[in-house]
Amino acid sequence: MKIVRDSREQSPFRFDGEQYEGVIVTEGTLTTGDYSLVGLESRVAVERKSLPDFVASISTGRERFERELVRARGLDAFMVVVESPFSDLVAGNYRSRMEPKAATQTVYSFMSRYRATFHFAQSRAWAEYATFHFLRHYARQVEAIYQAAVKTRQKAA
Repeated sequence: MKIVRDSREQSPFRFDGEQYEGVIVTEGTLTTGDYSLVGLESRVAVERKSLPDFVASISTGRERFERELVRARGLDAFMVVVESPFSDLVAGNYRSRMEPKAATQTVYSFMSRYRATFHFAQSRAWAEYATFHFLRHYARQVEAIYQAAVKTRQKAA
């Protein structure tokens, strides 16, 4: 599997270790998100956020973040992965004036409005794991659709 990582990503996942065997990571410029699949950049993406970055994105950086979510609506699959459990957002375990209730309601609103998946991972390692498997499952679906089309063409010939 070939993953493309946005060259502007400030704290990149490495996808190294036994569970990521065979993964090749290349850098590129993505229009939406921080991670995608080579050749499928216009169809799937994952946006990675630390909890402080996420809270800033839904408060002071809200307009910019919403523009990204609007772009993401044009993709087949998009996920925002936050490197912290949802309970940290609910408890207000971040430095911001944004109230926890407003933060959680924003997440629900954005999921509904932009049809985006928000995944709050238990840790950075789990966020990396979720990113990898989200992209892996999308790649498998694309491959299955391609193989079915090939079989259909072969039967028709």
